[in-house]
Amino acid sequence: MSVALRMALQRDPDAALATIATAATALVVALVAAALETPSRGLQLSSAWPFVLAGLLSPGAAQIFVTVAIRESGSSRVSMIFGTAPLVSVTIALLFLNEPARASLIAGAVLIVTGGVLLARERDRPEHLNRLGLVFAFAGATLFAIRDNLVRHLAVRQTVVPPAVAAAAALLGGTVLIAIWARQWIGKRWLPFVPAGLLFGASYVTLFEAYYRGRVTVVAPLVAIESLAGVALSALLLPHSEHVGKRLLSCAALIVAGGALIGAFR
Repeated sequence: MSVALRMALQRDPDAALATIATAATALVVALVAAALETPSRGLQLSSAWPFVLAGLLSPGAAQIFVTVAIRESGSSRVSMIFGTAPLVSVTIALLFLNEPARASLIAGAVLIVTGGVLLARERDRPEHLNRLGLVFAFAGATLFAIRDNLVRHLAVRQTVVPPAVAAAAALLGGTVLIAIWARQWIGKRWLPFVPAGLLFGASYVTLFEAYYRGRVTVVAPLVAIESLAGVALSALLLPHSEHVGKRLLSCAALIVAGGALIGAFR
């Protein structure tokens, strides 16, 4: 999603348009998924309102931060920052959800932090990179982490709401917030952002399916793989603008290794 969104933003840098187009397209994907699972799981719409509120955080406010971050700092560096979300997620889970703490969690956290520090000290960075974009990316990652824990909490307490319905409800809440902020309506300029929205919607549905089945300390580290995938795809598809070097790959490897360590010894 990050790379597809970066490619679209290079054609049209309007962050408001990009955010509403991505979120609205993702909402359509989630609605289709909810419709497909209705015969076996039902809808339970009356119980879905907490997920709508959770969606105000992410994808609502979070996706605004993410879009601006990708426009200002590129997909590879922002993908790296996304990899720190499991650290925040696990911290929240340990403090508020009473999930067990182990040495592997601490070691994984150290690796993730080390990767983040190396990224912050990167010298050979693209001219277009704005450090403020990395701050926006971390704000988005933090909201991801809060969202992850809220979804897990609601999934445990309100299991009557099917995952795809919950994902659609969250995307609905987020899209409404984004629409109020963006003040944009559908048009031909949306088309470049549709691929990012389709990927975003598919990832959102599968993420909710995952949190309905596993703890935050298990799922969040697996999601950290997106850092390595984002950097690799940026190097492959956007080599001239992203400038992915050995240092950046090393940062990605450390962050992913930290997430893998947390997940492997959960």
